[in-house]
This record gives sequence, structure tokens and C-alpha cells, in this order.
Amino acid sequence: MKPFEPTKDGLVIEEPTTVIGGLPVSVLGMEESARMLVRTALWARGQDVRPFYSTSANGQVIALASEDEAFRALVTEADQVHADGMPMVKLSGYVASDEITERVATTDLIHAVARLAQKAGVSFYFLGATPEVNRRSVSNMRWRYPNLIFAGARDGYFSRDQEAAVIAEIVATKPDILWIGLGVPKEQEFVARNIEALRGVGVIKTAGGLFDFLSGKNSRAPKWMQDIGMEWAYRAILEPRRLLGRYIKTNPAALWQIIFHSK
Repeated sequence: MKPFEPTKDGLVIEEPTTVIGGLPVSVLGMEESARMLVRTALWARGQDVRPFYSTSANGQVIALASEDEAFRALVTEADQVHADGMPMVKLSGYVASDEITERVATTDLIHAVARLAQKAGVSFYFLGATPEVNRRSVSNMRWRYPNLIFAGARDGYFSRDQEAAVIAEIVATKPDILWIGLGVPKEQEFVARNIEALRGVGVIKTAGGLFDFLSGKNSRAPKWMQDIGMEWAYRAILEPRRLLGRYIKTNPAALWQIIFHSK
């Protein structure tokens, strides 16, 4: 079965999922996910439909969802939740009904999608980060993918009073895929408030700190650390004041949820 089938009445999602840490998580791999997002964006062009909404779950998201019912609802309202954490992948074969074979980290997915998008003429919009980080993210992606189209971009520093204007600006550019990097839980809250107003956008993908990596502000952990699920430790070493306390709190809570609340 294909991941989805477009019909005259709308987009029928037939995506395989499993429950990890109490959340419905996609079992699609990196390339399958990238193809699905690009095909969905192309299908949605010219149609006044609600954007397809894809978000991600990692230890922080699982821990927060377990203690905050309102946030859990925000995550489960998404059309797709990617596994952006190696413990989810490694333990899925033991604790869940379906095994997740591959981590779909947004910092990697952006490149898988961009490779397809530049061939298909699918456009991006980057929303989030500081003006300089946002600008450098766009510049670096254009350098790496010369044929990639950017419908627009803007930083994430705006007030609630300015939000309607930001939405209007985005909708006017009609991006195929809107990448939102406002951080957890702000980006999920932003989507929940505005998804109906974002009709005309094909796909929304929440992106966390993606732009910090695309801009070169932050570096990825060595591949071996990513593979064994220790990228969080690398990030904590680089930003101990901001991240160490968070990981000490959320990692054990997330592990507990993964082991005892998966099926």
C-alpha cells in the first residue's frame, strides 16, 4: 500500500504508525517520509485545503506530553509524528507492535526533502530563529541546493499581535512546505492556532532548532554518537547551561514512557 492516495475528495492518509511513549509515531523511514511530503505538497497545490501537518517526537516531547495533557493533544492533532530520537528506534522492536527501523531527525530530513524538492520545483518557507540565523540558513541551503525554490523566509521574533500579519505574509507567498522552527512547545501551539488560516500551504513541518544547524551556529554530533543515541550528550556539552538540566529531567521520564507506554 502506498503511504497515501490523493482522491477527488481529499487526501486519504494510509500511513503505518505505532505507539511509542504514548504517542502515535510514523514507521516510515527517511526517504519514504521525504517522498511523502513532496508528493503531498504537489497534490495540495491550487487547492484550498488544510495543510498536511507533520511534527516530531524526541525525549523532550515524550516527557512533556506525559505530564501535560494539553501539549499531548497538540502533538496528537498532527497528521504525522516522526521518531526523532534513537531510543525510540532502538526500543521499538521490543516494546511496540511495529518496529521503527530508522530515526527521522528533522536535521537530516530537511536534506532528503530538499534533494527531491529542487527536482520537483517544490518551494520552501523558513519561519523561525533570529534574523541572522534565518538568513544564513536560507543562504546555505541555496548554496547546497542551487535549484531549490524559496517562497520566503522570516525570523521567529514576533508578538501575538503580529501573528495575523505573519500568517498573511506566508499565505501570500503560497509555499509548498512551511518549516517552522520556534521551539517546543511554541511551534506546536502556533500551528494549532493558525493551521486553518494557513490554507494554501501544502505541508507544515515543525523543525525545532533546525535553523541553528543549517546556519552553522550549532554543529551536529559525530555520526557514531548519533548512531548510539548520544547526540543529546554532545549538545549538552556544547550548551550545558541551557540543555543539561533539561536532559537530566526529560531523559529518564522519556525512557520510562517508552518502556511502559508503548504498544
